[in-house]
Amino acid sequence: MLLPKHFEVNEAWIVFRVNHAPIRIDAEGDCNAIALMDAASCFLLGVELIPVAAVEPTRGQFSRMLQHAQRQKQQLPKTLFVAREDVADLVTRVAAERNIDVVRVPEHQLLVFTSEAREAFAQRFEAPLGDA
Repeated sequence: MLLPKHFEVNEAWIVFRVNHAPIRIDAEGDCNAIALMDAASCFLLGVELIPVAAVEPTRGQFSRMLQHAQRQKQQLPKTLFVAREDVADLVTRVAAERNIDVVRVPEHQLLVFTSEAREAFAQRFEAPLGDA
């Protein structure tokens, strides 16, 4: 089982969908929020909104996420974890171009890292309309 204590800060990052349900953005339509997280600290390094119809971020979107995170952390990770269930062909290619090893694992193995971020996101952005 993967745990944050198995990693040093910036050794491994995780890319994952942070929302449970699509997010309505007036100009964009329904979107998913794709997050980049440090595995050791569970610190969110960035979030990109992508249309629901897109199965993964574009090359440009993921490159921007990595560049932003690299500016923050002054380095890139050695490893990028991606849920095996997610389509991540472009993510894998962009990471490989930057000498980042991509490791595909079952999503349930990433929940220890991602569940708190997903819960916080859901409370903030996915509340039922009657709760607003």
